[in-house]
Amino acid sequence: MAKGYWMAHGDVADIEAYKKYVAANAKPFKDFGAHFLVRGGQFECVEGASRSRHVAIEFPSYQAALDCYNSPDYQAAIKLRLPPVAQLDLVIVEGYDGVQP
Repeated sequence: MAKGYWMAHGDVADIEAYKKYVAANAKPFKDFGAHFLVRGGQFECVEGASRSRHVAIEFPSYQAALDCYNSPDYQAAIKLRLPPVAQLDLVIVEGYDGVQP
């Protein structure tokens, strides 16, 4: 079964308020087996446009990634990061288990 991934790109305007969102999302992430692959960190935008923060989270399955996002706990956490606190682009994508080069 392919893993699921959240890929997020965002800008944080109020870091103190954003910390409340980070604290609130810990429970649903744990409940659904989330594993951070990227969480902030140094980056260089080599093509296209970018935001100031990047996050990649791995889940055991695509369904777990969807279920986490739709869970009551995560939906409550979202309310803590809505503008003006932060602006986020988020996609949930199924991993690839096929042939590699």
